[in-house]
Amino acid sequence: MMKLSSPSFQNHGEIPGKHTCEGDDVSPALAWSDAPEGTKSFALIVDDPDAPDPANPRMTWVHWILYNIPANTGSLPEAVREKDLPKGTLQGLNDWNRTGYGGPCPPIGKHRYFHKLYALDTALSDLKQPTKAKLEKAMEGHVLLKAELIGVYQKK
Repeated sequence: MMKLSSPSFQNHGEIPGKHTCEGDDVSPALAWSDAPEGTKSFALIVDDPDAPDPANPRMTWVHWILYNIPANTGSLPEAVREKDLPKGTLQGLNDWNRTGYGGPCPPIGKHRYFHKLYALDTALSDLKQPTKAKLEKAMEGHVLLKAELIGVYQKK
């Protein structure tokens, strides 16, 4: 069973303010282990299914997309910048219509932030900054295993 964790927060725990729009808005450190045999790359999607209001969610807001993370990679450092991503890693567009991490910034209520890591049996072609939907379509039939880490956040 592949595992995904962060030294910044526990699964279902509160995401620290520095990783949000109320802080430095930097990505949390992530670490993973026990990828299945045959893994050729990883993809990471961070999204919020509770947007805009957890009492009446109407959309899933995408915060971060990475793909073609090399198979020999087992972590990403906190506040990782594009130039520091593992060689070969490509980025997709978040729902701010830009690449890179965009932290939690819920307009109302406590939201859940799903960090989903996919082990893939291939490295994908360059999808030219895909949306989540385009990346998911390209991953179809290639996902060996998925690990998930959920953090929660509510504005102070």
